[in-house]
Amino acid sequence: MTAHDTISIDELNKPYFVWFEENWRHDDILHSHEKGQLVYVESGFQYITVEEKIYLLPQNHAAWIPPGAIHKTNSHSEKIKLMIMFADVEENSVFHHEINVFSVPPILKEMIKYSERWSKNLLDDPDEMLFLKALFNELPRFVEHSLKLHISLPEDKRLSLSIEYLHNHYKEEIKMEDLSEISRLSLRTLERIFKKETGITLSKYQQILRIIKSLELLSSGNLTVSETAYAVGYKSVQAFTRSFQAVMQSRPTDFIKTTQ
Repeated sequence: MTAHDTISIDELNKPYFVWFEENWRHDDILHSHEKGQLVYVESGFQYITVEEKIYLLPQNHAAWIPPGAIHKTNSHSEKIKLMIMFADVEENSVFHHEINVFSVPPILKEMIKYSERWSKNLLDDPDEMLFLKALFNELPRFVEHSLKLHISLPEDKRLSLSIEYLHNHYKEEIKMEDLSEISRLSLRTLERIFKKETGITLSKYQQILRIIKSLELLSSGNLTVSETAYAVGYKSVQAFTRSFQAVMQSRPTDFIKTTQ
Protein backbone atom coordinates (compact mmCIF):
# COMPACT_ATOMS: atom_id res chain seq x y z
CA MET A 1 0.00 0.00 0.00
CA THR A 2 1.07 3.61 -0.26
CA ALA A 3 0.43 6.53 2.04
CA HIS A 4 -1.23 8.28 -0.88
CA ASP A 5 -3.97 5.62 -1.14
CA THR A 6 -5.57 6.28 2.25
CA ILE A 7 -4.11 9.42 3.81
CA SER A 8 -3.56 12.83 2.26
CA ILE A 9 -0.29 13.92 3.84
CA ASP A 10 -0.80 17.61 3.04
CA GLU A 11 -4.23 17.65 4.72
CA LEU A 12 -2.85 16.44 8.06
CA ASN A 13 -3.00 19.03 10.85
CA LYS A 14 0.02 17.49 12.57
CA PRO A 15 3.58 18.85 12.20
CA TYR A 16 4.93 15.26 12.02
CA PHE A 17 3.60 11.97 10.69
CA VAL A 18 5.18 8.50 10.77
CA TRP A 19 4.37 5.80 8.20
CA PHE A 20 5.83 2.31 8.46
CA GLU A 21 5.31 -0.72 6.20
CA GLU A 22 6.83 -4.20 6.29
CA ASN A 23 6.50 -4.59 2.52
CA TRP A 24 6.07 -1.22 0.86
CA ARG A 25 4.26 -1.01 -2.49
CA HIS A 26 4.97 1.98 -4.71
CA ASP A 27 2.77 4.00 -7.02
CA ASP A 28 5.78 5.14 -9.09
CA ILE A 29 4.12 8.51 -9.83
CA LEU A 30 5.89 11.88 -9.56
CA HIS A 31 4.40 13.96 -6.75
CA SER A 32 5.35 16.41 -4.02
CA HIS A 33 4.41 17.23 -0.42
CA GLU A 34 4.25 20.47 1.55
CA LYS A 35 6.09 18.63 4.32
CA GLY A 36 9.67 17.41 4.14
CA GLN A 37 10.12 13.64 4.03
CA LEU A 38 12.65 11.28 5.64
CA VAL A 39 12.81 7.84 3.98
CA TYR A 40 14.70 5.14 5.88
CA VAL A 41 15.42 1.71 4.37
CA GLU A 42 15.68 -0.90 7.09
CA SER A 43 16.04 -3.79 4.63
CA GLY A 44 16.05 -4.15 0.86
CA PHE A 45 16.98 -1.21 -1.35
CA GLN A 46 15.10 1.75 -2.74
CA TYR A 47 15.43 4.04 -5.74
CA ILE A 48 14.18 7.60 -5.37
CA THR A 49 13.89 10.06 -8.22
CA VAL A 50 14.12 13.63 -6.93
CA GLU A 51 14.27 16.67 -9.21
CA GLU A 52 15.43 14.54 -12.19
CA LYS A 53 18.20 12.70 -10.35
CA ILE A 54 17.98 9.02 -9.43
CA TYR A 55 19.25 8.23 -5.93
CA LEU A 56 19.83 4.77 -4.50
CA LEU A 57 19.14 3.98 -0.86
CA PRO A 58 20.79 0.73 0.20
CA GLN A 59 19.91 -1.01 3.45
CA ASN A 60 20.37 1.18 6.57
CA HIS A 61 20.47 4.39 4.50
CA ALA A 62 18.05 7.29 4.47
CA ALA A 63 17.12 10.19 2.23
CA TRP A 64 15.83 13.58 3.26
CA ILE A 65 13.49 14.96 0.57
CA PRO A 66 12.82 18.70 0.96
CA PRO A 67 9.29 20.16 1.01
CA GLY A 68 7.91 20.73 -2.49
CA ALA A 69 10.53 18.55 -4.20
CA ILE A 70 9.00 16.56 -7.06
CA HIS A 71 9.84 12.90 -6.48
CA LYS A 72 8.79 9.30 -6.85
CA THR A 73 9.86 6.05 -5.22
CA ASN A 74 10.37 2.68 -6.82
CA SER A 75 12.29 -0.48 -6.01
CA HIS A 76 13.40 -3.73 -7.62
CA SER A 77 13.84 -5.26 -4.19
CA GLU A 78 11.49 -8.21 -3.61
CA LYS A 79 10.84 -7.17 -0.04
CA ILE A 80 11.47 -3.71 1.27
CA LYS A 81 11.07 -2.51 4.83
CA LEU A 82 10.62 1.26 4.91
CA MET A 83 9.99 3.92 7.53
CA ILE A 84 8.75 7.21 6.09
CA MET A 85 8.46 10.28 8.29
CA PHE A 86 6.97 13.63 7.28
CA ALA A 87 7.79 16.93 8.96
CA ASP A 88 7.02 20.63 8.74
CA VAL A 89 10.31 22.49 8.53
CA GLU A 90 11.51 26.05 9.12
CA GLU A 91 11.73 28.25 6.02
CA ASN A 92 15.17 29.54 7.03
CA SER A 93 16.73 26.06 7.54
CA VAL A 94 19.14 25.57 4.64
CA PHE A 95 19.67 21.87 5.44
CA HIS A 96 15.97 20.97 5.34
CA HIS A 97 15.59 22.46 1.85
CA GLU A 98 18.29 20.27 0.24
CA ILE A 99 18.24 16.61 -0.77
CA ASN A 100 20.47 14.43 1.39
CA VAL A 101 21.23 10.70 1.10
CA PHE A 102 23.21 9.27 3.98
CA SER A 103 24.23 6.23 5.99
CA VAL A 104 22.18 6.13 9.20
CA PRO A 105 24.27 6.21 12.41
CA PRO A 106 23.23 3.84 15.25
CA ILE A 107 21.60 6.51 17.43
CA LEU A 108 19.40 7.81 14.58
CA LYS A 109 18.51 4.22 13.64
CA GLU A 110 17.27 3.60 17.18
CA MET A 111 15.30 6.87 17.19
CA ILE A 112 13.63 5.95 13.89
CA LYS A 113 12.77 2.46 15.14
CA TYR A 114 11.40 3.93 18.39
CA SER A 115 9.15 6.20 16.29
CA GLU A 116 7.42 3.14 14.87
CA ARG A 117 5.05 3.22 17.87
CA TRP A 118 3.37 6.27 16.28
CA SER A 119 3.03 4.77 12.80
CA LYS A 120 -0.15 6.03 11.06
CA ASN A 121 -1.23 7.84 14.22
CA LEU A 122 -3.63 10.61 13.17
CA LEU A 123 -4.27 11.90 16.69
CA ASP A 124 -2.27 14.57 18.51
CA ASP A 125 0.22 13.08 20.93
CA PRO A 126 2.49 15.43 22.94
CA ASP A 127 5.13 12.70 23.41
CA GLU A 128 5.24 12.01 19.68
CA MET A 129 5.59 15.70 18.88
CA LEU A 130 8.39 16.22 21.41
CA PHE A 131 10.34 13.17 20.28
CA LEU A 132 10.04 13.80 16.53
CA LYS A 133 10.85 17.49 16.94
CA ALA A 134 14.13 16.45 18.59
CA LEU A 135 14.83 13.91 15.81
CA PHE A 136 14.34 16.40 12.97
CA ASN A 137 16.14 19.16 14.85
CA GLU A 138 19.23 16.93 15.17
CA LEU A 139 19.04 15.59 11.59
CA PRO A 140 21.65 18.03 10.17
CA ARG A 141 24.17 16.78 12.76
CA PHE A 142 23.42 13.15 11.87
CA VAL A 143 24.21 13.92 8.23
CA GLU A 144 27.70 15.35 8.50
CA HIS A 145 29.10 13.11 5.76
CA SER A 146 26.23 13.03 3.32
CA LEU A 147 26.54 10.43 0.57
CA LYS A 148 25.63 11.88 -2.82
CA LEU A 149 25.17 8.60 -4.64
CA HIS A 150 23.08 9.51 -7.64
CA ILE A 151 22.85 9.36 -11.40
CA SER A 152 21.59 12.47 -13.19
CA LEU A 153 18.93 12.07 -15.84
CA PRO A 154 20.10 14.12 -18.85
CA GLU A 155 17.64 16.65 -20.19
CA ASP A 156 19.25 16.75 -23.66
CA LYS A 157 17.35 14.17 -25.73
CA ARG A 158 20.41 13.65 -27.96
CA LEU A 159 21.87 11.60 -25.11
CA SER A 160 18.85 9.28 -24.78
CA LEU A 161 20.22 6.43 -26.91
CA SER A 162 23.72 6.52 -25.44
CA ILE A 163 22.44 6.67 -21.83
CA GLU A 164 20.06 3.78 -22.49
CA TYR A 165 22.96 1.79 -23.96
CA LEU A 166 25.12 2.59 -20.92
CA HIS A 167 22.46 1.38 -18.49
CA ASN A 168 22.02 -1.87 -20.42
CA HIS A 169 25.73 -2.58 -21.02
CA TYR A 170 27.45 -1.14 -17.94
CA LYS A 171 29.26 -4.48 -17.35
CA GLU A 172 31.15 -4.17 -20.64
CA GLU A 173 34.13 -2.02 -21.57
CA ILE A 174 32.53 1.03 -23.20
CA LYS A 175 34.35 3.78 -25.06
CA MET A 176 33.11 7.23 -26.04
CA GLU A 177 33.58 6.19 -29.66
CA ASP A 178 30.95 3.46 -29.19
CA LEU A 179 28.46 5.93 -27.73
CA SER A 180 29.27 8.45 -30.45
CA GLU A 181 28.26 5.90 -33.08
CA ILE A 182 25.09 4.91 -31.20
CA SER A 183 23.95 8.48 -30.61
CA ARG A 184 24.99 9.64 -34.13
CA LEU A 185 26.89 12.57 -32.67
CA SER A 186 30.46 13.54 -33.28
CA LEU A 187 32.84 12.43 -30.54
CA ARG A 188 33.60 16.03 -29.62
CA THR A 189 29.91 16.99 -29.39
CA LEU A 190 29.06 13.90 -27.33
CA GLU A 191 31.91 14.47 -24.85
CA ARG A 192 30.87 18.09 -24.37
CA ILE A 193 27.14 17.32 -23.90
CA PHE A 194 27.80 14.28 -21.68
CA LYS A 195 29.96 16.25 -19.23
CA LYS A 196 27.56 19.23 -19.26
CA GLU A 197 24.46 17.08 -18.64
CA THR A 198 25.79 14.54 -16.13
CA GLY A 199 28.56 16.58 -14.51
CA ILE A 200 30.95 13.61 -14.71
CA THR A 201 33.04 11.69 -17.22
CA LEU A 202 31.90 8.51 -18.98
CA SER A 203 34.19 6.32 -16.86
CA LYS A 204 32.87 7.88 -13.62
CA TYR A 205 29.28 7.46 -14.78
CA GLN A 206 29.91 3.81 -15.57
CA GLN A 207 31.69 3.32 -12.23
CA ILE A 208 28.71 4.71 -10.30
CA LEU A 209 26.31 2.54 -12.33
CA ARG A 210 28.36 -0.55 -11.45
CA ILE A 211 28.52 0.35 -7.76
CA ILE A 212 24.77 1.04 -7.63
CA LYS A 213 24.10 -2.35 -9.22
CA SER A 214 26.54 -4.02 -6.81
CA LEU A 215 24.67 -2.48 -3.85
CA GLU A 216 21.45 -4.08 -5.12
CA LEU A 217 23.15 -7.47 -5.38
CA LEU A 218 24.91 -7.21 -2.00
CA SER A 219 21.75 -6.17 -0.15
CA SER A 220 19.78 -9.06 -1.72
CA GLY A 221 22.01 -11.46 0.24
CA ASN A 222 22.24 -13.93 -2.66
CA LEU A 223 25.82 -13.25 -3.83
CA THR A 224 29.23 -13.05 -2.19
CA VAL A 225 31.49 -10.00 -2.70
CA SER A 226 33.52 -11.98 -5.23
CA GLU A 227 30.43 -13.07 -7.21
CA THR A 228 29.09 -9.51 -7.11
CA ALA A 229 32.38 -8.09 -8.44
CA TYR A 230 32.25 -10.29 -11.55
CA ALA A 231 28.48 -9.84 -11.96
CA VAL A 232 28.87 -6.07 -12.39
CA GLY A 233 31.80 -6.26 -14.79
CA TYR A 234 34.98 -6.12 -12.68
CA LYS A 235 37.80 -8.48 -13.64
CA SER A 236 39.06 -8.89 -10.06
CA VAL A 237 37.74 -8.58 -6.51
CA GLN A 238 40.59 -6.17 -5.70
CA ALA A 239 39.60 -3.79 -8.52
CA PHE A 240 35.96 -3.93 -7.40
CA THR A 241 36.84 -3.30 -3.74
CA ARG A 242 39.03 -0.29 -4.64
CA SER A 243 36.30 1.18 -6.84
CA PHE A 244 33.61 0.51 -4.22
CA GLN A 245 35.60 2.17 -1.43
CA ALA A 246 36.34 5.19 -3.64
CA VAL A 247 32.61 5.76 -4.24
CA MET A 248 31.08 4.58 -0.96
CA GLN A 249 33.85 5.37 1.57
CA SER A 250 33.24 1.90 3.06
CA ARG A 251 33.79 -1.77 2.23
CA PRO A 252 31.46 -4.00 0.18
CA THR A 253 31.15 -6.36 3.18
CA ASP A 254 29.42 -3.56 5.11
CA PHE A 255 26.46 -3.87 2.73
CA ILE A 256 25.95 -7.62 2.70
CA LYS A 257 22.47 -8.35 3.98
CA THR A 258 22.50 -10.08 7.34
CA THR A 259 19.65 -12.13 8.70
CA GLN A 260 18.13 -10.81 11.89
